[in-house]
Amino acid sequence: MRVLVIETATAACSVALLDDGVVVAAAHEVVGRGHAERLVPMISELPGGGRADAILVDCGPGSFTGVRVGLAAARALAFGWAIPVHGYGAPALLAAAACAERPDLAAVTVAITGGHGELFVQRFGGPDLSARTSLASLLPAAAAAVAERDWVVGSGAPALLAARGDADGAESLPDAADVRYLAAAFTALPATPVYGRAPDAKLPA
Repeated sequence: MRVLVIETATAACSVALLDDGVVVAAAHEVVGRGHAERLVPMISELPGGGRADAILVDCGPGSFTGVRVGLAAARALAFGWAIPVHGYGAPALLAAAACAERPDLAAVTVAITGGHGELFVQRFGGPDLSARTSLASLLPAAAAAVAERDWVVGSGAPALLAARGDADGAESLPDAADVRYLAAAFTALPATPVYGRAPDAKLPA
């Protein structure tokens, strides 16, 4: 089965076309806030214009705008092509990529830059790379406590490592092509946003 993967949850914008789990073509750019301008052209430059049997899209957490750009494109293409669309989470993708690069890791903590100086943090580990903690939005000091002595990855890794006082990790951004490392259980989310923290606006009492 051919799958189009869309990744826009952070400063990176990437797409990949996988055929039975093998990467056929992929593109990855660090665009900051330029997802809306780059995403569709990147998809159109894939073989067959990115046409696939199914779509996978990053649901977040991460950039509010980036997540919504990716979801909107995924839903529109899925409707136009009459194919299913499912989601995956940025933390699981980053953890899977880290463990593929470093098979010796027993556990990994993912830290993604969030709002108000906080980090989206989640720990993964074990032979099946299962989630060891729930996703949380924390200040760097609290995130460092959650991470224990894990290897740390993600856009928020530098802030967490500074708070923990070591360099056992690496800053990284999600890449659509790394979906090949994800277990099926991580690629069956509904295609809806995962914001990771409560909204700043409050409804009037």
